[in-house]
Amino acid sequence: MNHASCNLIESLALGPREHIALVGAGGKTTLLLALARELAAAGEKVVAGTTTKVWLSEASQFESVRLIDPDPFWRENLSRDLEKGRAVFLGQRSLESGKVQGVDPSLLDGVFVEENADYIVAEADGSAGHPVKAPLTHEPVIPCSATMVLAVIGLEALGSPLTPDVVFRADAFEKITRTGWGEAITGRCLYRLIGHPEGSFKGSPESSRKVVFLNKADVAPDREEIEELTRLILTGGDLQVERVLVGSLMKKSWEVYTKAA
Repeated sequence: MNHASCNLIESLALGPREHIALVGAGGKTTLLLALARELAAAGEKVVAGTTTKVWLSEASQFESVRLIDPDPFWRENLSRDLEKGRAVFLGQRSLESGKVQGVDPSLLDGVFVEENADYIVAEADGSAGHPVKAPLTHEPVIPCSATMVLAVIGLEALGSPLTPDVVFRADAFEKITRTGWGEAITGRCLYRLIGHPEGSFKGSPESSRKVVFLNKADVAPDREEIEELTRLILTGGDLQVERVLVGSLMKKSWEVYTKAA
């Protein structure tokens, strides 16, 4: 079953209170910003953040940025911002690289339980701007309280050869998907990445719902390959992905696919 949408709250079937962890590559930060803005515009109290690193220029797009170091009153300031209806980005500290160091996942667990945020949306994976990412042993860094893990894949990788320019952690991708160096990345390769125990959803809390966003479908070369990938995700193996969004975050347009009733 599928329908077109441009509303992320509806497309993700969000409940009244959620902790959403974004993993993968190919549009996580764009999705983070879009979802936080939509939730804030709907009057929700939103905390955004990362358990890895993001550019300060990206974090600064939020109404308020709260860094734990060196602010001993960050909790009070965070609560004050939320009461004023601001979407808040929470980080650990500024780095000389121009990035913001992310917070420990246990801290986000505490914020979700103890603070008055309705939603936490956090990047739990780094991908260095690549369209596809395979995790190493210590990745992704998903908080235990995450109610949804949302894996992002950049579909412009379809048909491209497996190289470090296309895939972040290309060695891990080769092992997980059984794709040789230089071989074309197919929909079945991406399906194996998403569905493998050491793949996209590695480390997800057992109780969390799993969703996939296949981004940049507008620049992907083969629509039939995308349709086959979507079908595999929803019906193949023990994935238990509840829905797949296929479209373009930049164009704010996508289709929502769910399992047939």
